[in-house]
Amino acid sequence: MTIEAVVFDIGNVLIEWNPERLYDAEIGPERRAALFASVDLHGMNERVDLGEDFHAQVSALAAAHPGWGAEIMLWHDRWIEMASPEIPRSGRLLRALKARGVPVFALSNFGVETFEIARARYPVLAEFDALFVSGHLRMAKPDAPIYDALERETGVAPGRLLFTDDRADNIAAAHARGWRTHHFTGPDGLADRLVAEGLLTDKDAA
Repeated sequence: MTIEAVVFDIGNVLIEWNPERLYDAEIGPERRAALFASVDLHGMNERVDLGEDFHAQVSALAAAHPGWGAEIMLWHDRWIEMASPEIPRSGRLLRALKARGVPVFALSNFGVETFEIARARYPVLAEFDALFVSGHLRMAKPDAPIYDALERETGVAPGRLLFTDDRADNIAAAHARGWRTHHFTGPDGLADRLVAEGLLTDKDAA
């Protein structure tokens, strides 16, 4: 079955997402480990990804843990540094697909405000043919409804979608629906897959 469209995750596919790296640089690995063990920063971020207000969620968590308040607010004030840098070859692959007339969709767990911050920094995020961002939809991967929303709104059959994501659980959920999948571990592997599927030439994927 011919692939008609390619679906990209964003974090750790098009841009790096590594909060721990920022905190290690700012407060050291030991204090960072203590902070993350004491405060559910990733749980807070999941609520933001489901559409809750970014500033309100971070501020509320800081107020609930005053001993870590300043450190928690780094998640808000320096968020873009956690979502960086861009992965340049992935962006080139996306643009090469578009140049060959292959639709490209985003399917990403991302907050409403944080996605706008990222889109202002990274022009590639404005180049998708359709966006399925969890914060706007108030549903997230790997739950089935967000995959269903993409299928319904794009009209592309599951077996004609190729989805790349860095998380195995998100890939498994797509595979269970009949999507073609590529577990992203780096842009070189994705380039090879796109060439193998006949979507790009070696020259396109360079």
